[in-house]
Amino acid sequence: MIPKNTSRVARELLRISSHAREGWEVSERTPPVGTEVLSVEGLATVVRVLGRVSDGSRLLELQIVDRDGPSFFAASSNVLQEQASGS
Repeated sequence: MIPKNTSRVARELLRISSHAREGWEVSERTPPVGTEVLSVEGLATVVRVLGRVSDGSRLLELQIVDRDGPSFFAASSNVLQEQASGS
C-alpha cells in the first residue's frame, strides 16, 4: 500500500472557479511571442513558446505586465486570449 501524500492540499479545501471575462476566451491557437494574455496571475506577456503539454496545447513562458519578478510557465489552454474584433 502506498502511504498518503501529506504534502497535498485536501480536495475539500481547494476551490477553483472560472469566471467568464468579456472580450477574452480560451483559444485553440497558440499566442505568438509578445502577445498579452490573461493568466491566473493577471495580465501577462508571452516571452517564449515551448513544447507541447499533456493536453496537446503549448507551454508558454509568461511575464506579468505590471510587476517585476521571475517569469512563469502555463499551458496555452490555461490562459485567455483577447477575442478578435468582429467575432
